[in-house]
Amino acid sequence: MMKKMSISTSKTSLVLFLCQIISALDVPLDSKLLEELSQPPTITQQSPKDYIVDPRENIVIQCEAKGKPPPSFSWTRNGTHFDIDKDAQVTMKPNSGTLVVNIMNGGKAEAYEGVYQCTARNERGAAISNNIVIRPSRSPLWTKEKLEPNHVREGDSLVLHCRPPVGLPPPIIFWMDNAFQRLPQSERVSQGLNGDLYFANVQPEDTREDYICYARFNHTQTIQQKQPISVKVFSMDSLNDTIAANLSDTDIYGAKPVTERPPVLLTPTGSTSTKVELRGNVLLLECIAAGLPTPVIRWIKEGGELPANRTFFENFKKTLKIIDVSEADSGNYKCIARNTLGSVHHVISVTVKAAPYWITAPRNLVLSPGEDGTLICRANGNPKPSISWLANGVPIAIAPEDPSRKVDGDTIIFSHVQERSSAVYQCNASNEYGYLLANAFVNVLAEPPRILTPANKLYQVIADSPALLDCAYFGSPKPEIEWFKGVKGSILRGNEYVFHDNGTLEIPVAQKDSAGTYTCVARNELGKIQNEVQLEIKDPTMIIKQPEYKVIQRYGQVSFECIIKHDSTLLPTVVWLKDNDELPDDERFLVGKDNLTIMNVTDKDDGTYTCIVNTTLDSVSASAVLTVVAAPPTPAIIYARPNPPFDLELTGQLERSIELSWIPGDENNSPITSFVIEYEDALHEPGVWHYQTEVPGTQTTAQLKLSPYVNYSFRVIAVNKIGRSQPSEPSEQYLTKSASPDENPANVQGIGSEPDNLVITWEPLKGFQSNGPGLQYKVSWRQKDVDDEWTSVIVANVSKYIVSGTPTFVPYEVKVQALNDLGYAPEPSEVIGHSGEDLPMVAPGNVQVHVINSTLAKVHWDPVPLKTVRGHLQGYKVYYWKVQSLSRRSRRHVEKKILTFKGNKTFGMLPGLEPYSSYKLNVRVVNGKGEGPASPDKVFKTPEGVPSSPSFLKITNPTLDSLTLEWGSPTHPNGVLTSYTLKFQPINNTHELGPLVEIRIPANESSLILKNLNYSTRYKFYFNAQTSVGSGSQITEEAVTIMDEAMASRQVDIATQGWFIGLMCAVALLILILLIVCFIRRNKGGKYPVKEKEDAHADPEIQPMKEDDGTFGEYSDAEDHKPLKKGSRTPSDRTVKKEDSDDSLVDYGEGVNGQFNEDGSFIGQYSGKKEKEPAEGNESSEAPSPVNAMNSFV
Repeated sequence: MMKKMSISTSKTSLVLFLCQIISALDVPLDSKLLEELSQPPTITQQSPKDYIVDPRENIVIQCEAKGKPPPSFSWTRNGTHFDIDKDAQVTMKPNSGTLVVNIMNGGKAEAYEGVYQCTARNERGAAISNNIVIRPSRSPLWTKEKLEPNHVREGDSLVLHCRPPVGLPPPIIFWMDNAFQRLPQSERVSQGLNGDLYFANVQPEDTREDYICYARFNHTQTIQQKQPISVKVFSMDSLNDTIAANLSDTDIYGAKPVTERPPVLLTPTGSTSTKVELRGNVLLLECIAAGLPTPVIRWIKEGGELPANRTFFENFKKTLKIIDVSEADSGNYKCIARNTLGSVHHVISVTVKAAPYWITAPRNLVLSPGEDGTLICRANGNPKPSISWLANGVPIAIAPEDPSRKVDGDTIIFSHVQERSSAVYQCNASNEYGYLLANAFVNVLAEPPRILTPANKLYQVIADSPALLDCAYFGSPKPEIEWFKGVKGSILRGNEYVFHDNGTLEIPVAQKDSAGTYTCVARNELGKIQNEVQLEIKDPTMIIKQPEYKVIQRYGQVSFECIIKHDSTLLPTVVWLKDNDELPDDERFLVGKDNLTIMNVTDKDDGTYTCIVNTTLDSVSASAVLTVVAAPPTPAIIYARPNPPFDLELTGQLERSIELSWIPGDENNSPITSFVIEYEDALHEPGVWHYQTEVPGTQTTAQLKLSPYVNYSFRVIAVNKIGRSQPSEPSEQYLTKSASPDENPANVQGIGSEPDNLVITWEPLKGFQSNGPGLQYKVSWRQKDVDDEWTSVIVANVSKYIVSGTPTFVPYEVKVQALNDLGYAPEPSEVIGHSGEDLPMVAPGNVQVHVINSTLAKVHWDPVPLKTVRGHLQGYKVYYWKVQSLSRRSRRHVEKKILTFKGNKTFGMLPGLEPYSSYKLNVRVVNGKGEGPASPDKVFKTPEGVPSSPSFLKITNPTLDSLTLEWGSPTHPNGVLTSYTLKFQPINNTHELGPLVEIRIPANESSLILKNLNYSTRYKFYFNAQTSVGSGSQITEEAVTIMDEAMASRQVDIATQGWFIGLMCAVALLILILLIVCFIRRNKGGKYPVKEKEDAHADPEIQPMKEDDGTFGEYSDAEDHKPLKKGSRTPSDRTVKKEDSDDSLVDYGEGVNGQFNEDGSFIGQYSGKKEKEPAEGNESSEAPSPVNAMNSFV
């Protein structure tokens, strides 16, 4: 089991490592490939630089690394080799570099103090850890000293010095009394950063003999106590009494009354001081003043503002706290102490220095033989850090020479590398405040091609859809990829294929003839390999009979059809939905093979029903609406709520029970199902009725339980299926005797509202629950796991009590017990609460971002130690914002986005990113108090995506054979535009589309003149933009070239000829005569022999049509249902529409249905249909020109 876990961890580590590679080679994350590739060592885990250990426990110095082959480990101590085999107390974990020093079996921690460094080495190089300084923690005892009592006059200032022993790490200081209770602090009395207790002015109540300073050493979990300090405050009244007792009546006596004093600073002293803090740390500035009245402290920054969101005031505004300081926070900070008599100020000059921090940390390089590369190591700090390089842990100046390597300050340049150039390089950036050490390897690989896609993999796609055939590969140098179709086919080329950099072959529109065997060949100078895949093309799934709109009467039956056609090799599944949700779980809904039937329809069945057909490759759907209408009304019995009960009577009165009886009212055609009994407490809540119980409708008496000290009256409500009756008249009143409480408050909680308090809350007992007069509560608490005695206090009938002076966020046991004048309630149960939370202290570390695609990234971080959360861990917040678009290089207003991840989660996804953009993010831990400090900003970039559609497409300057196109670039290019694609095709009079022409246009063009077009022809244009990722969405437009002027004039000439006008008049007269003859014969009772004449002619193209199926009247036969012949355009007025264009604008808007915009562009007529709609009645849809009239009789 352990062996399996080790192998899995190694694989995971290697995958994570390869995700971070920035190199000339892309290494696919294929597990089999990863196991075979050589890799220099990489340190994956190590102990902190400053490592303070518990002297009572074993010392574990971590050093974990990965590599191929697995690395070996060695250590240095204080700069010299540390021979582990010669020290019996030291062991190294198997397959690891982690050292374990056995202290618990006789070793002494002090003997192992020093500076340790780990080296992980294999045949490809050596990686080194940081210098790990090991120091055992110390918690020394307080030095003995004789403390004199402090005698202070009322109103004077006082400082009680703590002077704790110097420990490692420094202790936490707090003041308590002999009862281990925190001494209350305020604006007048507070603890300084050095642990001293400051009194701005002493008062008589400050007199006590148990001021005790405690030092808590968290590392060893020990607390040291200083000897108690005594303070005696002399008030002016007592001093005057003493003087009066020793003086005669004639003497003038009396001490001066307490005099008010202006502020004086107790700390810091003088008018100015200086403070140096490191970048990223917390800056703490303190001002504590004496004076009477107690001074109030205010902070300002000279020449600037205190930083928003990072500034906090603590210790009653005596401490200014600025988190995550930077060089911009340097400056003069002034504290002003003020009372009614004046003010005093102090200026603290703050200088922010900086230990080294990364600007660009070196990244691992994976190169092919003969390639070039660079390692860049850039850091900043104050003062500016110096950069030094090491190779395999040895200073590069004395390391073995490599002719491919050249060091140029913070950069190492590699040229024409060979396999022997593989090594691990260390960059050290240091100044007087610290150092940074980073390992980065150069791994030179020479590998023949490998194809990672499984052999004979089968791809299935729907016809007319894109097909993507994978050929995942790896090799060093990078192989070239070629595709062939068939066993002996030629290499694939041309616009009908797209070849992706990752080896994938894309067929944008796969047809039936695209099916077959495709061969992928990968070759480099070290070899060649090939792989075959299979492509099958399937017919699309279609719904050939869709569900139709239905109107059904209530309680009727309805059926929806859904008949489908699909590829015979695909298995379809049909799902029905109602209003985009599952069908109700109701046996009335019957799902058949091709239909859905609903029996006994009700109003709730009204809605939209959708048939969804799914196969493994595609999905289609169709919907129809069902409207349910009311059935004809029928007379119904009138049902109503029951009448209220009456004649209530109380019998069998006891201390805790009574019997209630009543007479039911009329049930009003609906049987009574139950009776609801309510009570009123006239003693505690007069006029408020409460639920007591409910009994069946067949019952007219009820035995009721009673509580002590309640003045009861009752009422009864009858219930049937229609509703509830009005309440009955109240019964007589009955007062029960008092008793001690039966129960304790519910919902007891202990939650601190401030870092130094515990707020105990509960739900008070209701009036009748008190069981008697004088209701109070006994509140008890004690710190959990400390073996303290319970501290208790009795409070009035309230709902909370605040315990002050508690440690920050520690567990407490809490209980609340009710009592009244007659005694206590039963012993309450204990609940666990916590004292107040404080803001988290530490920011999440090791924040890493993995960009998944152009709009999605994954962020990882290390969880903060729970002890630094100082409260209930609620989760982590990720703040991220876009810095700039990489395509425009223009900054904009920064709008930060926040994502919250609940719980102890260490990763999250960032959706909705904009492609080809630079982002920053940081992570903060959140508790109930708020957010902790932010992690350092992490910069990441999203890759390119496909662009949006061009912002506009205008078509201007139409001529006989040309059009001018103008366009705007996409609003969101999402990358670097590489080109535009223009496709266009003609549209004839029947709106059928002609052949499609495609033109590729450079990205820097914004207009194009299309020439050699047909005159008087409508064209449809499709236009989109491309980046290196692919094509964006397209924009479409239509335009018409102008017609030949000569032909237009010929049409006009024909329409104005006299013979043509005479012919039209004769035809109109003949039609009028025929209509009169038909009318006369019908009035005579004869039957116009249309049927016989139609049978004689037998021409289906001139059959009269009914309104619903294409024929008029009753004259129809089987031929009537045949469709018109292809090309026929015969409307109901028996005029024949012409098939070919007559080169006029009649078809585009001069008739009934057409119109033009104000700018002359055509609207309204073209709708993508195959033919025009016939006009209503006998009106022709053509314009009334002589030309059209002539054409209708041709």
